[in-house]
Amino acid sequence: MIKQTYDKKILIVDDDLSILTMVETVLKKEGYTHVRKAANGEGAVSAASDFHPDLVILDVMLPDLDGYEVCRQIRQFSMVPILFLSARSDEADRLVSYASGGDEYMTKPFSIRELLAKIGAILRRQQYYQHPDGALKTYQFGSFTLDLEKQMLFQNGKYVNLTAKEYGILEYLVRNKNITVSKDQILAHVWETAYEGYDNTVMVHIRHLRKKIEENPARPVYIKTVKGRGYVFEG
Repeated sequence: MIKQTYDKKILIVDDDLSILTMVETVLKKEGYTHVRKAANGEGAVSAASDFHPDLVILDVMLPDLDGYEVCRQIRQFSMVPILFLSARSDEADRLVSYASGGDEYMTKPFSIRELLAKIGAILRRQQYYQHPDGALKTYQFGSFTLDLEKQMLFQNGKYVNLTAKEYGILEYLVRNKNITVSKDQILAHVWETAYEGYDNTVMVHIRHLRKKIEENPARPVYIKTVKGRGYVFEG
């Protein structure tokens, strides 16, 4: 049975107690009843391990481990979507967040309405990936098997660790195999938004994905670049 969005579990991580309390209060007023808080990196990793959240809202600047390292450690055992919060707005910081395994990025101070909208979009997208409407359940290419129900990729039966965004891109490309899709289309379908000025985000994720599925990422067999137009999955 598909859980209602408001039944999802959310972990909030921030060393600023006022932000922790404010976000928790807003979420509970909105109807999210399963909320846990952590004020440092080690506590965040521990909570992610035993709470099994459906979403992590993660501050970058923490007193022990920074948010990027927390994200990397969580990615060792979980594909939970991770939404970064940061006072930094540079493109380089956004790219580091995606490279470490993050899925979304918001700068402080942030709009509560936008935060709630992003949370809703992430949880709806996650629910779609877990329960796709399409008849396709698995897809095989080369030595790989993409399990669309489990939202996992396997190579010769062994699990391949993909971030949530990498998985989202791969599934979107597979479902549109042999069709060229643009960066804007990938952003719209995987991120459910348009990041104007951040088209490098897609390039970074595609590069990391190729390293995991291509024998020679410089000469890809599956995910090919169509110059000036986007990408195509040939399977």
